Amino acid sequence: MSQPTFVAALQKATTGALPLNDLIAAAQQLTQAGQPELARQLYQVWIAMNGDHPLLFIVHFNCSTLLAQAGDHAGALASLRAALAVNPDFAPAHINLGSALERQGNASAAVEQWKSGLERMSAITGDAIEYKITLLKQLSRVLSDNQQHESSEIALAQCLDLNIQQRDVVEQYAAVRLAQCKWPIATTPTKLTRASFVSRFHPLSSCAYSDDPLQHLSLANAYVGAVAPPVASTHDRRDAPIAQGKCLRIGYVSSDLRAHAVGYLMANLFEAHDPKAVEVFIYYCGIPADDGINQRIKAAAEHWTDIRNLSDDEAAARIASDEIDILVDVNGHTRDARLGVFARRPAPIQVNWLGYPGSMGSPYHQYIIGDDWVIPADHELYYSERVLRLPCYQPNDRKRIVDTAPPKRAEYGLPEDAFVFCCFNAAHKVTRYSFERWMAILGQAPNSVLWLLDYNGETNTRLRAAAEAHGISGDRLIFAKKVPNPRHLARYPLADLFLDTAPYGAHTTASDALWMGVPVLTYAGRSFASRVCASLVRAAGAPELITTTPEAFIARAIALATTDRLGLQELRQRLITNRDTCTLFDVDGLARKLEALYAQMADEYRAGALPQPNLANLEAYLDIGVNMDHDASEIGATADYHGLYRAALAARHRLAPMRPDGRLWAENEIGAVEAAPIQRPASRAA
Repeated sequence: MSQPTFVAALQKATTGALPLNDLIAAAQQLTQAGQPELARQLYQVWIAMNGDHPLLFIVHFNCSTLLAQAGDHAGALASLRAALAVNPDFAPAHINLGSALERQGNASAAVEQWKSGLERMSAITGDAIEYKITLLKQLSRVLSDNQQHESSEIALAQCLDLNIQQRDVVEQYAAVRLAQCKWPIATTPTKLTRASFVSRFHPLSSCAYSDDPLQHLSLANAYVGAVAPPVASTHDRRDAPIAQGKCLRIGYVSSDLRAHAVGYLMANLFEAHDPKAVEVFIYYCGIPADDGINQRIKAAAEHWTDIRNLSDDEAAARIASDEIDILVDVNGHTRDARLGVFARRPAPIQVNWLGYPGSMGSPYHQYIIGDDWVIPADHELYYSERVLRLPCYQPNDRKRIVDTAPPKRAEYGLPEDAFVFCCFNAAHKVTRYSFERWMAILGQAPNSVLWLLDYNGETNTRLRAAAEAHGISGDRLIFAKKVPNPRHLARYPLADLFLDTAPYGAHTTASDALWMGVPVLTYAGRSFASRVCASLVRAAGAPELITTTPEAFIARAIALATTDRLGLQELRQRLITNRDTCTLFDVDGLARKLEALYAQMADEYRAGALPQPNLANLEAYLDIGVNMDHDASEIGATADYHGLYRAALAARHRLAPMRPDGRLWAENEIGAVEAAPIQRPASRAA
């Protein structure tokens, strides 16, 4: 739109002769022509001249959008409030005003704004339902982020009642139940069946829900298909050449390279990388950060690019233009991941490492980096990627900052003379089975307490009530308030023994405990998440802390707390002594081994031997896995785990033949099924 045309529209507005539809059309044309400031001026003149117009709230709302885009957040807030003053029932203004308040850091005001919007909704229309769903989603997300999980669950249940097909809401609903330790997890007040509910768990939630790696793999594959299938892209570089002998360009994509568990693990690695072997490019997609960890990583990496505000296409284009040889997905299936970027294949080699404890189940991740404990050779069938191994898959920070002020038990409400078990894992990792094992241990270890993170009042109360139900006083559960990380590390040695959770065990929390000399007792299962802690304690030089059955876990904990105190003391001393020499904290050694793996990947690529992900029959595995009731029994502890799947696969094959898949369904399995006589029901006498 030309300046004269804008002037003509402005003249009509000043005389009250510009209809609303013409106003909106003119403003849209101005915005599309790159003149949003003129559009805003036009709106504001129209507002001044039409103070009694019944649809004035729409103009205020549109004006707020332009003001926000221009960075005038105070003006945008004022316009949204003006819109609601004209029409308090206008749901979009409630939604945007709440979001604006949240961005200002005022989460409580945002929640109240969204609640107000919900309370004012009455008419049953298609738009009203969509607005209500949006308000409920916003409300539940912020409530959950602020540890108000009970209220979040209520909002999510209402959301599902309005539309049962919302995958993202089902994912959040499962997550808040896990975060509250609400056992059984896979129950819902909606019309969803248990199997349908579990089939739409977020992959990360499935890691905490069950020790069922075949379910994890197939569910991850279904998730990829739903949210980020492969994309035909001009940035696809799967056939790009990688010159022999070159310094490899390694791109790391992560939202967590800040004061986050992953950031703490990786900071020292970036400092240890050999610039002659690899050139490091970081593509950051997390929240704005400028903490100490974030600053260290920025200083260590050769290149840092913030892609948070770039679309998947734009981010892929940037990575492709940087000619990255190997792109490492440090998020995997975790919050703020950029799966859509990897779906565009902007690098010839794409790798899953560290951030997500399991297989991506995608057609565009060729490798996963583990070690021979988290992924033994006979567990490779649980992964779609080719497995490569480090001595220990997890990097660590030898420069951890630990508060030097000596901690006292009384400072944290711990009895001076008690044996202190601890577990500083997040609440979503605390399953019914882990909790029952803890209670069995407390029941046979007199004068002992269990020191946990302070989750929130509701969850703490629920866990204390669960303890009472097992005959253990709720007072024996002591909750540790959140403190700065240096102080948190310093208080670890107040505990005598760390008790791990299963199936999602301790990762960074275990490394922190071992660094501080606190033994970590773990029960290793089948899935990646359930075997990480065992990998860490082995790499720290204390393999006797690994158990492989629930019964052995309980017995070993009781022994260390009662009859084997000398053995426990020897373990504590060994961990401190080994700290400078053990594999777990050898960051320079890990960096060299990782660089060697990158070189191996490049060699395989040049030789035309880039692995292809194995995704065969995963729909069948998913259907079988989600129909197992993991709330009713600990299926991961079943001796014949493979037998459960093989029997179900055989039954499916009889109905609809399946080809071999390189996992459990092999040619000999097919032959056995097809050679077996068909069992027909006996005929009835006439």
